[in-house]
Amino acid sequence: MPYSIIFLVLLGVLFLASALRILREYERGVIFRLGRVIQVKGPGLIILIPVVDRMVKVSLRLVAMDVPPQDVITRDNVSVKVNAVIYFRVMDAIKAIIEVENYLYATSQLAQTTLRSVCGQAELDELLSDREKINRELQEILDQHTGPWGVKVSNVEVKHIDLPQEMQRVMATQAEAERERRAKVINAEGEHQAAGRLAEAAAIIEEHPIALQLRYLQTLREVAAEHKSTTLFPIPIALFTPFLQLQEFMEKKEKENPDT
Repeated sequence: MPYSIIFLVLLGVLFLASALRILREYERGVIFRLGRVIQVKGPGLIILIPVVDRMVKVSLRLVAMDVPPQDVITRDNVSVKVNAVIYFRVMDAIKAIIEVENYLYATSQLAQTTLRSVCGQAELDELLSDREKINRELQEILDQHTGPWGVKVSNVEVKHIDLPQEMQRVMATQAEAERERRAKVINAEGEHQAAGRLAEAAAIIEEHPIALQLRYLQTLREVAAEHKSTTLFPIPIALFTPFLQLQEFMEKKEKENPDT
């Protein structure tokens, strides 16, 4: 009698061990009964019929998958290596199990072929400067193809574009030439603005000649305050014109009145 009780207890423990399952909050269980899908259960405690039911777990968490570097020839015949990362999650657990054998592997392979196709249709400049457009196009294509599998691709990001050494040198030379061009344009604009200001100053001095003399005297004062050594400056004759005129006037007066 005790042996039969022990047998029944062991049989009950084995039954419960095979019948009871606990699923986490982010997990769902696709239940197959005699090979047919009956429903999706979870999360929490679920009960299966031993031998009759079989459960396949599916995670609903967001998956970040690296796409290995792909050799791509762009539309302008430049060979590059491009890798990316895709973010997706399972939205329909039943489709993810019965519509595709392995949705993770299938999504990875689809991402690789799509990355080569989309990048091969773009030129190198577009690939480097307009990544948002490339990412958006990749996401739309992948999401369209993975939708029947119950998988939602939420985002695709191109991570790195590996250029050949020759192309890197060419782009460095092009960037340097572009910087030199911008520097020359900025310098020319500065010269143009300075010339305009000088023209305005010249017009003002032409209307008021005394302004030139005042500016000259101010420059002399600034130089004398900054330098301790002797500095020679050419002095315009216009500064002495009033004195010369006064001297001529005095000499003329002496000739007219020699006795005074």
